[in-house]
Amino acid sequence: MNAADLVVRDVSVYNTVFRRFYPADVYILEGRIYSIDLKKERKMKADQILDGSGKLMVPGLIDIHMHIESSMMTPNSMAERLAQCGVTTVVSEPHEMANVNGLDGILDMMEAGKESPIDIYYGIPSCVPSTSSELETTGGVIGFEAMKELLKNPLVACMGEVMNYRQIIRENQLEISKMLDYLSEERPDIVVEGHCPSLLDLDLDKFIYLGIDSDHTEHNMEELKQRFFNGMFIEIQEKMLREEVLAFIEEHHLYGYFGFVTDDVMADTLMEQGHLDAVVRKAIRLGMSPECAIYHATFTNAMRMKFTDRTMLTPGKLADFVLLDELETFRIAATFKRGRCVYQRQDSKSDVCISRNRTGGSEFPESYRHTVHLPKAAEDLFSVYVPTESSNKVLVEVMVVSDGSTKTGRKQVWLPVKNGEIQWEDSPYLLAVVFERYGKTQKSGRKGFGNIGYGFVTGDLIKHGAAATTYAHDHHNLLAAGSNKKSLQLAVNTVIENQGGIAVTDGEEVKASLKLEIGGILSDAPAEQIGADLRRVREALCRQGYQHYNPIMSFCTLSLLASPALKISDKGIIDVAAGKAIPLVCGKEKK
Repeated sequence: MNAADLVVRDVSVYNTVFRRFYPADVYILEGRIYSIDLKKERKMKADQILDGSGKLMVPGLIDIHMHIESSMMTPNSMAERLAQCGVTTVVSEPHEMANVNGLDGILDMMEAGKESPIDIYYGIPSCVPSTSSELETTGGVIGFEAMKELLKNPLVACMGEVMNYRQIIRENQLEISKMLDYLSEERPDIVVEGHCPSLLDLDLDKFIYLGIDSDHTEHNMEELKQRFFNGMFIEIQEKMLREEVLAFIEEHHLYGYFGFVTDDVMADTLMEQGHLDAVVRKAIRLGMSPECAIYHATFTNAMRMKFTDRTMLTPGKLADFVLLDELETFRIAATFKRGRCVYQRQDSKSDVCISRNRTGGSEFPESYRHTVHLPKAAEDLFSVYVPTESSNKVLVEVMVVSDGSTKTGRKQVWLPVKNGEIQWEDSPYLLAVVFERYGKTQKSGRKGFGNIGYGFVTGDLIKHGAAATTYAHDHHNLLAAGSNKKSLQLAVNTVIENQGGIAVTDGEEVKASLKLEIGGILSDAPAEQIGADLRRVREALCRQGYQHYNPIMSFCTLSLLASPALKISDKGIIDVAAGKAIPLVCGKEKK
């Protein structure tokens, strides 16, 4: 033990305990930190010597709440990009793929990422479907027995986010409720992740009482205060990172009760801005010290997930570290995993060598390329009829999209009716449609389609043309919204032809599209191409009037039944708070 595999000389190393940097020589042996020589006087031999002059060494970033599917990339492809962002460990919750293909979807995600250059752990999807089969049709279902089976998998780090937060605090027969009872008796050591936007007071107490002790969703200050007060671990993603939030944390010294996460980062944002490193940079811009920001992107997250082998850069811990050129900008020169370089910035003057774990990658089975079981859509599928006696006008439920949030508002408006058909094309309201795409529902008689849910939407979204996608949280059926039937028909049929993806149309022209041929939610194209195609989709949405900080996420969450207030599925319009489907037409004016 008088020799090392690697020594990084004259580097400024981050100490987690004191949250300070110290000049030192750092020795690495068999993938772990061996010794940190503050006096720089040890003469141990090393197979490789790295000059760390002018560099800062920090622990590899750890993201404990994220979804690989949000990048629309395969696990290996995303992991290679994350290594460039200084991320060395993630906990991915694959409920998107589970909604597409159930337990097999989860296991195939694990298999596809097994040669990743970083560590990918998983949360067990606890709510597939996110609500119930009465409210949405999914390609797969994860029940109690499947959850128990997944607990045995060594790649599982936790129970994934419990999203049906209003149902679970009522009398219910949910599969996740059975699982929580089982964990309480048999596996109280398992971390359980939460998702509970808007819950307050007794409802929040009930949620926490069940053993669900974290939250990553967006909150106002009263909601945030109650969560901290009740001991929840708060996972702060970019949209929750505000000056008032950081000021509240500092005022009350809440440093052990939160960590930075990403949740959802789409391909273009990932390629252009980064990942967890971007959250760290934003925290620094908002006034948090870099040393504190690093602490909450590494140590607190590791402790939350009980990753005791990688909490800090000290003897015996994994040699997962990042070399920075600059602290304030968090400019990454190289990333190391278990003492091996997995990324080096091309313009770096360092003599670090790239050494990836990946030797060829794993592919998804061919069946994942054939998951959109729909015929071509005829134009009259976008006609909405009044189901009863004729009326001059009908009062309809409308989802309202607002910039700054993926939650929707709710209002009721009058629309004219002609020959029994609602005349929505000449109104300020878009038609929203969800087609059940897994082939699981009985054909309805409308051109060979199964369930079709209809709704209306308005607000800060497109004003003309249409958009369609199978990347529709969380059920991932085919969602479309548009101002006219022709644009809707083209958008829907483009996605069907591509066996999944996103398309933006205007009239008879496809303005932008991204093919997601793997389960309708992922692509095996190069990361750069996925990012570029998604950027064109985003730009097309904006040109057609979308006014939202994240138009793609806003559009794709019109179908997210775990987020208030009105959403849409193949079962129709869903009142999220009430947890039930409601009639699209809620009033009529007779002739």
